[in-house]
Amino acid sequence: MKKNIYFIVLSVLVLYILLFPQDAVKAASVGLILWYTKMLPTLLPFAILSYIFVATDILNAFTVILHKFLRHILPISSAGIYPLMAGFLFGFPMGSRITAQMVEHGQMDYQEGCRIFSICNNISPAFITGYILSTCLKRPDLTLVTFVILYAPPLVYFVLDAGFQTRKNHKKQPFHVLRAQTEPETQTASHQSGAGHPVSTKNAASRSQINFKIIDAGIMNGFETLTKLGGYIMMFAIFAQMTTLIPFPGHLLNCILTGLMEITNGISCISMAPLTFETKYLLMIFCTAFGGFSGLTQTASMTKAAGFPMKKYLRTKIICSIASVFLALLFVIW
Repeated sequence: MKKNIYFIVLSVLVLYILLFPQDAVKAASVGLILWYTKMLPTLLPFAILSYIFVATDILNAFTVILHKFLRHILPISSAGIYPLMAGFLFGFPMGSRITAQMVEHGQMDYQEGCRIFSICNNISPAFITGYILSTCLKRPDLTLVTFVILYAPPLVYFVLDAGFQTRKNHKKQPFHVLRAQTEPETQTASHQSGAGHPVSTKNAASRSQINFKIIDAGIMNGFETLTKLGGYIMMFAIFAQMTTLIPFPGHLLNCILTGLMEITNGISCISMAPLTFETKYLLMIFCTAFGGFSGLTQTASMTKAAGFPMKKYLRTKIICSIASVFLALLFVIW
């Protein structure tokens, strides 16, 4: 069944390119220009540095200090602070990619990685203020309230989800296992890697050193990651252009469908549609919180080695999108 769906989607894409070559080339050009001018210079340096940070444990001291303050607010380990902050500050899919890397390196528990990757893929503050509010809506004064509307639901969901998982584990596991899980992490030498093998002090010491081999690997990993993102952005830009052929009455459904495919084209479509400001704002909030199916496929590609459940990710995005739209509706009404 899954193969049949892929075959149908790819066949439709090829047919569209053959029947409407000019529109397809134009859409592909828009996607690639967006990737080259916005995502590549913004995310590539961060992707390279993130790989180096994860491979060398160079941020351990910083995250341990920060964890002493954040642990009273968020149910998160010191290892989870960096990908969580990255996901909120630098935009998707870097948050989920870093989470997957840390799980693969044995620096984070798989269950915590599943919780973090579901909520740390968000649109960066720079994109919200620079493109959505300033360029499209001409309302940069809504920056603070928009940040609350978009970023509060995933953080609240993260806290509730962690509490639910804790209660679930307490019901299922015996007391001696729970006690072992709740003991503080004090023995670095006995830290277990993702494969279940102890990490020796020699390996731990070598991980703290930066050399050209790690830097070269970080550069290649960064280019591989961004090249994949460029391919997905280009393909979904064509899909978004395809939706314009559907004869929807009015502009509302067309804008929604375009935004579900890829948020940049969707937001542009919403901004140019003859809709009221309130309707545009609500639609943009929904598209931004959801991230589009382009963001979903990018995340799946970036985290497939870690084996994170994409159904949980999609469910989380839907719930947080609904919550953000509800908060935006309250703001618009009041």
